[in-house]
Amino acid sequence: MTSYVFITGGVVSSLGKGITSACLGAILESRGLTISMIKLDPYINVDPGTMSPFQHGEVFVTEDGTETDLDLGHYERFVRTTTGRNSNFTTGRIYETVIARERRGDYLGATVQVIPHITNEIKESVQRGAGDADICLVEIGGTVGDIESLPFLEAIRQMGVELGRDRVVYVHLTLVPYIATAKEIKTKPTQHSVKELRSIGIQPDILVCRSEKILPDEQRRKIALFTNVPEKAVISAYDVDDLYKIPEIMREQGLDEIVTHQLRQDLPRADLHEWRAIVEAKKNPLGEVNIAMVGKYIDLRDAYISLTEALLHGGIQTRTRVNIHYFESEDIETNGTGCLRDMDGIVVPGGFGDRGIEGKIMTAQFARENQTPYLGICLGMQIAVIEAARNMAGLEGAQSTEIDRKTPHPVVALVTEWQTASGDIEERTDESELGGTMRLGAQRINLQEGSLAAKVYGKAEILERHRHRYEVNNNYRDALEKAGLRFSGLSVDDLVEMIELPGHPWYMASQFHPEFTSNPRDGHPLFTSFVLAALEHHRGNLPQAVEA
Repeated sequence: MTSYVFITGGVVSSLGKGITSACLGAILESRGLTISMIKLDPYINVDPGTMSPFQHGEVFVTEDGTETDLDLGHYERFVRTTTGRNSNFTTGRIYETVIARERRGDYLGATVQVIPHITNEIKESVQRGAGDADICLVEIGGTVGDIESLPFLEAIRQMGVELGRDRVVYVHLTLVPYIATAKEIKTKPTQHSVKELRSIGIQPDILVCRSEKILPDEQRRKIALFTNVPEKAVISAYDVDDLYKIPEIMREQGLDEIVTHQLRQDLPRADLHEWRAIVEAKKNPLGEVNIAMVGKYIDLRDAYISLTEALLHGGIQTRTRVNIHYFESEDIETNGTGCLRDMDGIVVPGGFGDRGIEGKIMTAQFARENQTPYLGICLGMQIAVIEAARNMAGLEGAQSTEIDRKTPHPVVALVTEWQTASGDIEERTDESELGGTMRLGAQRINLQEGSLAAKVYGKAEILERHRHRYEVNNNYRDALEKAGLRFSGLSVDDLVEMIELPGHPWYMASQFHPEFTSNPRDGHPLFTSFVLAALEHHRGNLPQAVEA
């Protein structure tokens, strides 16, 4: 039977519940347990797919095509688990399901209420998402005391009663601030947060206390006394320079021992040698590169969190320090590409809308003409195609219909029909709703024999995740190929998946999002190869990059 660890947060948001959950999952997994992970989000949106990156950060896409919270990216980077539709539930989705059942008459005329109908749906969703894992870690978004999260908290309280306390552990993450003017560490916010949690019937078993520095024993004892939590279960989550150190830090404080003891699990000691190797590789690089990321959501780094981590994973795999420099594409439109001259590689990530597009096209042109390694992702591939159409094929005014519906050369256009991984045909039009209507999830891709893509991946067929509405217009493929662009990857239904430039040291772009499947232990071949190419560029050995 599956046991559950519920992770809640208090005082303020953005304390790192997702990282805490993922790291605890990594430790428990290293002890031989199978892990599943779930995120419960209190917002009323059905999913984060239509939310602005400036508000919500990145939308992480699972293998089955579900648009989810960015914390699921943390889960997949730390734990060898594949998340999916049953790994992320929002208030909107829960209510949508309950209302649909009420409309069908499933409740036999009963008055539908938060308790028991909403809380029952939450519990059923959690148990469905847990599957047959030994332990399911469930993170509840938001902050204790918020009205939005009350149904979720009530549901997990009920699960503790129904399943028994030897199958449920409550972990509460709080802030322990340091007041510089008073030179004091303040435990009162944590005390009040736990009081709020206890007022709704949940006594935390473990407190994870976020602070700038290691929590002194005096404050740990004080927190334990006022929260009714054993002192050994007050864990200090202090700031570190590398998030991949956190599993070892938590293990040293016995977090996993407390969890497994309460769940009556007799397990071997945690083996974290892989995480120590990752930390060692980051700490002692053999080379260094400067990578430019040219995007339109640069002010909020969480908008590109999976991509940033994937680049760092490429550095881990190659023992290279990857310094990422963020550039706003609108600034490049205004000030030109001079800021890119000292860069060893350039990445143009995905995005939506017309803002900053010309700056990205200028960036792709700079990389092509200056022999700088270039990696384009999703929109980054589309703008590379637009740039090639304009400046290599002579198609003046070439553009995506997302940006200009009246363009004389729509080299990128709305995909109206495609085949899913299951073989079904999905269709879209300009009038389709925005939410959940993109080409989403893992799709099979055939790589062209002899291409750089095939060399990088080392195989002829790959599976990668998508999130987009627009595709390269196949009517322009012949003209673009004659101009020198190579279409090195195609979907099973003949849509363009990858492009590259023969003769360029390393110029590749993908319609899919490879960052969603990168992790620090294994990396991802595309990012590993890109970092190697940037390293060769840094050393002045451009031709060698092709063999990366």
